[in-house]
Amino acid sequence: MDNISREYLIKTLEKNRRMDGRKLDEYRNIEIEYGISKHAEGSARVRIGDTEVLAGVKLEVGEPFPDKPNEGTIIVNSEMLPLSSDEFESGPPGADSIELARVVDRAIRESNCIDLKKLCIIEKEKVWIVLIDIYTINNAGNLQDAACLASLAALKQAKIPEYKDEKIDYSKRKDKLPLTSLPVECTTVKVNNFLLSDPDFYEERWNDARLTIATTEKNEICAMQKGGSGVLSVDDVKKIIEISLKNGKSLREKLK
Repeated sequence: MDNISREYLIKTLEKNRRMDGRKLDEYRNIEIEYGISKHAEGSARVRIGDTEVLAGVKLEVGEPFPDKPNEGTIIVNSEMLPLSSDEFESGPPGADSIELARVVDRAIRESNCIDLKKLCIIEKEKVWIVLIDIYTINNAGNLQDAACLASLAALKQAKIPEYKDEKIDYSKRKDKLPLTSLPVECTTVKVNNFLLSDPDFYEERWNDARLTIATTEKNEICAMQKGGSGVLSVDDVKKIIEISLKNGKSLREKLK
């Protein structure tokens, strides 16, 4: 049986406060740690409250897509480790894990976060492939925002290894990845008639609807993902966009 019921959560929200004392649009404490893995081109650990996610970046050389012969590419994978929640199981990625990776991928790709043309080595033949791996360490709610923030932090730190005579020398890393923007994701859930930023485990569990919005420094929306079976009104969406733009600025400050 859950420690906190939906009814108790709503009664608390009706007093204009959350279980942990936060304001409705307030994030938990955020910590970012760089250089988690010495073998990755870039890596980071992000904690949002008790939620913890690791992300690593590796670079490989491969062939470009036929329709983009002079551009590198990115591939995002995520693994929801059983150690991070008793609801996660080992084995092939489930729907939640696939969604986590795809939403992070969409934010990075649609914002043109990386100048992919600068990852071209030989047009039509060889380009850099940026592999982003995400691992959940502890699920206390809002893995999505933590995963995106960890991925961006790892990308910021990542350096391109030397490529010479068709061989990659991972011991020599010089140039940083050509980043052009920092698209952060902000997730808001609706519980009854309340809109809550950065939902914790129970707020996430008892939500009616969820909306994740990725924004850039230019206050542009580059990705959105709706979850939950509940309905969000036009006014709800407008309010969530406003909250996401405000919180997005704070999250980018953490990356700096």
